[in-house]
Amino acid sequence: MKGKVLITGGGGYIGSILVPLLLDDGYAVTVIDNFQHGFNSLALHAAHPAFDAVRGDCRDQALVARYVKDADWVIPLAAVVGAPACAQDPLAATSINLDAVRMVLGLLSSDQRVIFPVTNSGYGVGEAGVFCDENSPLRPISIYGRTKVDAEKAVMDRGNAISFRLATVFGFAPRMRIDLLVNDFTYRAVRDRAVVIFEGHFKRNYIHIRDVAKGFMHGMSHFETMNGEVYNMGLSEANLSKLELCAKIKGHVPAFAYLEAPVGEDPDKRDYIVSNAKLEATGWRPAHSLDMGIQELIKGYRMIRNEVYSNV
Repeated sequence: MKGKVLITGGGGYIGSILVPLLLDDGYAVTVIDNFQHGFNSLALHAAHPAFDAVRGDCRDQALVARYVKDADWVIPLAAVVGAPACAQDPLAATSINLDAVRMVLGLLSSDQRVIFPVTNSGYGVGEAGVFCDENSPLRPISIYGRTKVDAEKAVMDRGNAISFRLATVFGFAPRMRIDLLVNDFTYRAVRDRAVVIFEGHFKRNYIHIRDVAKGFMHGMSHFETMNGEVYNMGLSEANLSKLELCAKIKGHVPAFAYLEAPVGEDPDKRDYIVSNAKLEATGWRPAHSLDMGIQELIKGYRMIRNEVYSNV
């Protein structure tokens, strides 16, 4: 066994891909999750002798303390994710995204290692034509961005940790999320054949969920050289505006029609381009292009309907 990993929120979108990778690589994995969405995203792993699932709240200090003491690695995935979900319940956003992270950090010994996922939405609104790197100012514009930025500071101040600032994630997973931008627009292309866009010139970066999971694995296997650093994680060729993203999708769904609204605005004001050169310099490379992800989503959407696959 390579080591013991504790993942809070491990039954979610990223965890449903990451957990099997860790098990296959020889780690023992314990997941703490409230499983509030009712998915059986980890059901296939129940028979694995190195897997354990605990139904509980990541804010329950007594519960977390019971399991964190045996962990070599801690990956706090539990979060209220995205600006709309955080705006809907700001108290939960703060208590889960920030307070629970501070709590688990306080339970750790100095030799326990942390892999922490953040969001590059912390960059807020960037300068036109200027790439945001890890030294760029953080100017989060939502409670989601602010809580994650503050949590990252707590993690990095504690030390013995790596933080990954994730681009907007896309791709199919056992615990699916359709509210993410690529996933959402592709769903609309497949189901509705149309979408109306607000502020279509706003840009952001994107990354496939399987490349995120493999990025975490990369950080664990290269921890000695990457320790104590923050890394952007995204597709360098996918710094795209919403209109450019729709054009990509239309290349796969020719009947897809998209229109930019002449009035109105997007409540999520993120607008930036991102450099991933620092992480790429460690040897990490994404394996999934945006086109591959769109093709995957089109196939996946033949199997599901969007009654439950969201976080709001």
